[in-house]
Amino acid sequence: MFPFTYHRPVELASAHALLVANEDAKLLAGGQTLIATLKQRLASPSDLVDLARVPGLTGMAREGEALTIGAMTRHAQVSASPLVVEALPALAELAGRIGDPAVRNRGTLGGSIANNDPSADYPAACLGLGAAIVTDRRVMAAGDFFLGLFETALEPDEIIVSVRFPIGGWAAYAKFANPASRYAMAGAFVWKGEGGVRVAITGAGQNGVFRWGAAEEALAADFRPAALEGLALDGDDMIADIHGSGTYRAHLAGVMTRRAVARILERGSP
Repeated sequence: MFPFTYHRPVELASAHALLVANEDAKLLAGGQTLIATLKQRLASPSDLVDLARVPGLTGMAREGEALTIGAMTRHAQVSASPLVVEALPALAELAGRIGDPAVRNRGTLGGSIANNDPSADYPAACLGLGAAIVTDRRVMAAGDFFLGLFETALEPDEIIVSVRFPIGGWAAYAKFANPASRYAMAGAFVWKGEGGVRVAITGAGQNGVFRWGAAEEALAADFRPAALEGLALDGDDMIADIHGSGTYRAHLAGVMTRRAVARILERGSP
């Protein structure tokens, strides 16, 4: 690692002040990506601002027809929460399939979406459920938050406080996981409700998580896996690496979408 100054503030305002005062500072949440990057000397922040002791960034609460989850809440806590299991079972299932037990017990919701890894799971849930990202200064719709590969609408000194997930409708998540990392090589989060159908794809797109409009239109007219027959994403727009070609990932995205739809129907809804 390159040398850096470590800070552990106990107030959100103090964390923000450290970011403002140190242009090359980085926030530390779960550290599942950042620590590995530092070890490989691929990043050289001047300061690390650890959010672990900042109050108000953890926990889950139902507020009317929305479920609010603190940014520093661990994946394992989300997957095991009776509140999440009851209100948004698809979200609990998704959290329970992130990485391995070590990752789930250290990684955080806020850290995951702020990093916006193209193969991460949570961005698909945020986009698929139409979540709102709450920061220390504003509220952003998920569709406005995720901008591209490892890119979000966050300002350099902005801190995610929580994520607000609407409750209602039916949802399911299906992913084809890399057998080593458990990252999604292709994952599909499907939601159906009064507002229509949303299909969010992760793990496949070169620009990160995205909504599959053609699949949404087809499923809005006929919510069955068969409605997706003949539809295919463009392999040239998908990630191609040692794990699979763009064409392969495009195919996987279609398979995972059909599986998510089938899972919703198997549960007796809609």
